[in-house]
Amino acid sequence: MDGFATLDGEAPLVIAHRGASGLRPEHTLEAYKLAIQLGADFIEPDLVTTRDGVLIDRHEPELGGTTDVASHPEFADRYTTKMLDGAPVSGWFAEDFTLAEIKTLRAVERIPDIRPGNTQYNGLYEIPTLDEVIALVKQVEAETGRQIGIIPETKHPTYFAEEGTRLDGAPIHTDTSQLLIDTLVRDGFTDPDRVTIQSFETENLIRLQTQIMPKAGIDIPLIQLMNEGGYDITFNFDPSKAALGADPSVYAEFHFPLSADSPTNGDLYTPEALQAMHDLYAELIGPYKDDILPTITLDEPVGGITRQLTGEKTSLVDDAHAAGLKVILYTLRDDLPFASLYPDGTPRPYDQEYRDFIATGVDGFFTDFAGTGRTVVDAVAREISLAPQHDYAF
Repeated sequence: MDGFATLDGEAPLVIAHRGASGLRPEHTLEAYKLAIQLGADFIEPDLVTTRDGVLIDRHEPELGGTTDVASHPEFADRYTTKMLDGAPVSGWFAEDFTLAEIKTLRAVERIPDIRPGNTQYNGLYEIPTLDEVIALVKQVEAETGRQIGIIPETKHPTYFAEEGTRLDGAPIHTDTSQLLIDTLVRDGFTDPDRVTIQSFETENLIRLQTQIMPKAGIDIPLIQLMNEGGYDITFNFDPSKAALGADPSVYAEFHFPLSADSPTNGDLYTPEALQAMHDLYAELIGPYKDDILPTITLDEPVGGITRQLTGEKTSLVDDAHAAGLKVILYTLRDDLPFASLYPDGTPRPYDQEYRDFIATGVDGFFTDFAGTGRTVVDAVAREISLAPQHDYAF
């Protein structure tokens, strides 16, 4: 191996997925702090908005799965069912709470059956705002001299801007992309080497690149996440949603033919679509790991493992690099339920998964275990004599 096969030849980035979420409840300052200590290059805050227009860190607007809101009798009457990206979701929703009310809640472990050790931290940590995450990063940078980046994700932008409703049925009508840029500018955190914006949706990324960021006088790299999203395309190509603002002309400058089926029929993985992303708005893509090294689901688990590699490798990384796009995959995890078997049926060690993806040329990866990612990247770097070993303490 002559060097890293990344687009720029540099070591792949270690991105702490929701913080050190394998070791602490996700999207908490404590999870972010630990991830940085373990050597993450970037941390990832997912963003939803409160009723009073403040961006907070949650993976979804529904709060019941990651907070103790269910144990607050004063909020019992806010339990409801809403349509989120075309599917009914029941629970408590961030847009129905003020920031002051959010601050009375505490984080809990999202997957306690898989990570029972994290439940010891249930009820200890607040729900942070994006401002607080940025303040944490600035503090760590001042204390250590290390540069730490953030990769915020706008969650469900079409829901918040056009289709979603509050508890009383009124439209939410909050542009989370504009709110994100306003927050970054206000906090003085717009260095393109320290922040990258990501979304599963496309329309908001196009608008960020062509309207919102130019108006603010900044230019931040954008990641088009893939595999699980694209709801904006489905929405905008649905004539029945026109009264809500659906408009397929928002993609007029995207020089690739889109349809309502594009998020699910593989269109967006073609070299032509990747080139169109690069030419209009994106610097990176964020595919699911199976988009690169496919697996099948086993009918019966083997030693607790339900996935098996097919032995194939897709052309996605090569196609993206040919279009000038970097590739940041999601998500690498050390937990057994997320492991895979090799094609011959033997288990793949969790650290070997990182090596396998590094060998494909990915430019970075989201991981719930930043310490493992850092250790493997540094080990590979030493093996190819590209970088010295880092020493990060717990």
